[in-house]
Amino acid sequence: MKLYIPKLEDLWFRQKLLADSETMSYNAHWGGTIAWPKEEWSDWFSYWVINHENQRFYRYLQNDSGTFVGEIAYHLDRELNIYIADIIVYAPYRHQGYGLEGLNLLLKAAKDNGINIIYDNIAVDNPAIALFKKVGFYEEYRTDEIIMLKKEL
Repeated sequence: MKLYIPKLEDLWFRQKLLADSETMSYNAHWGGTIAWPKEEWSDWFSYWVINHENQRFYRYLQNDSGTFVGEIAYHLDRELNIYIADIIVYAPYRHQGYGLEGLNLLLKAAKDNGINIIYDNIAVDNPAIALFKKVGFYEEYRTDEIIMLKKEL
């Protein structure tokens, strides 16, 4: 698997991820799927991919046959002053090792970019918690809604 820097015209895949109810089932508590019309792509692309200011990182996960299977990202949460990880594997490709491999690629990229600690705030009922713990994240705290996981790189 490799990381792919999407072009503006490749954002159809992100739109597909966000619109798929099975893929976005982890987000059910906060509304599930997310509408992302094409009119919003350009500004988002500029912010996340072009003008990232070394505070944001976004890539597609591409399998060995060239198919997009998910996305990884991290960003600086200015309110908390921490970096937050994000990974979404498209539902038809789950349980094939892409999540683990993608998360490891994300952690390597974060470390290579000078990040020492990364977090993720995951819904308490999200099965991805086990994946994050498998690569060394640990629970820093929890609320009724989220578990804040932390990893030192």
